[in-house]
Amino acid sequence: MLSITLPLLLVAQAAPATAPLPSDPAAGDWKPIPDGEVMIVSLAGGKTVAIRLAARFAPDHIANIRKLVAARWWDGESVYRVQENWVAQWGDPTEKKPLAAGVAASVTPEFEIARFDPVVRMAKADSYSQAAGISADGWPMASDGKAAWLTHCYGMVGVARNSDPRSGSGSELFTPIGQSARRLDRNYAVVGRVIEGMQYLSALPRSDAAMGFYATAAERTPIVSVRLASELPAAGRPRFEYRSADNARFTAMVRLKETPAAPMIATGASVCDIPLAVRRVGAK
Repeated sequence: MLSITLPLLLVAQAAPATAPLPSDPAAGDWKPIPDGEVMIVSLAGGKTVAIRLAARFAPDHIANIRKLVAARWWDGESVYRVQENWVAQWGDPTEKKPLAAGVAASVTPEFEIARFDPVVRMAKADSYSQAAGISADGWPMASDGKAAWLTHCYGMVGVARNSDPRSGSGSELFTPIGQSARRLDRNYAVVGRVIEGMQYLSALPRSDAAMGFYATAAERTPIVSVRLASELPAAGRPRFEYRSADNARFTAMVRLKETPAAPMIATGASVCDIPLAVRRVGAK
């Protein structure tokens, strides 16, 4: 009799499963993005793309970008390259337009960042790095144990260049529009991330010409203007908040991505799979 009731007693006394932590953001998890770190790209047809600048990670390139914006250098230029499952690129399609006064044509490469300081680390390494994670202020980063860098995930903004590593001034920019472009990590500077309007870049017609460069000017998407949000009238200025990662709720969200609830099959996740939420709180 005892041999039958004892296992039942042990089952009855077993501790209940621990409830998962909430993964939705709390009100205090939303932090403001400074207006001076938001770049508004107005495209033809009334379409607007907002880019958060990675000011603390690529200061020399960002200094150039600010000068280019102030000089209205991009006004009247275009999105001139859209390559399937790769990137959309914008700037001067001839690559011969003189840079604005004070803009350095040669910039010391900022392919790497000062330190690897994620507050949430991915549980598994990936094929591009030994460790990866999200910083407190919402940027994806990776490391090989020695150097650290921002990752070329979908929607990140990089600096195009030629074979000279110092040749990327910041005047020609691109964003991955297909699968993540992680093989660009540590080879191109990352200067920001599209936080609104990504659909206007990712849905552009693909070019069949070499490397996705449009064969004719008529295929390009004109850029009407590029401004920092801080330059716009305060009453109509778009303002944004990012979801901070330095809290248990964000960590819980990452762990759910890595190990989803049944009946989903747990296959792990890469740093580029983690949604980095941003919301608009200003005028539309």
